[in-house]
Amino acid sequence: MARSFTSRLKKLLSEAECNLERQGKGDHEIWYSPLTERRFVVDNAIKSRHTANAVLKQAGLPKAF
Repeated sequence: MARSFTSRLKKLLSEAECNLERQGKGDHEIWYSPLTERRFVVDNAIKSRHTANAVLKQAGLPKAF
């Protein structure tokens, strides 16, 4: 459980044309999804596949982890 899902998650988001809008507080980033037309938070140290899949759901993408 020590590895981070963040790099693979960000790659999937970028491929789906989601955009990094800005830095949030701490190590969080604010992303925008054109599919759902919503903003969502991505942590830079996601260690849970459930959290990674929840971010994908907010972006309007299917589970990948």
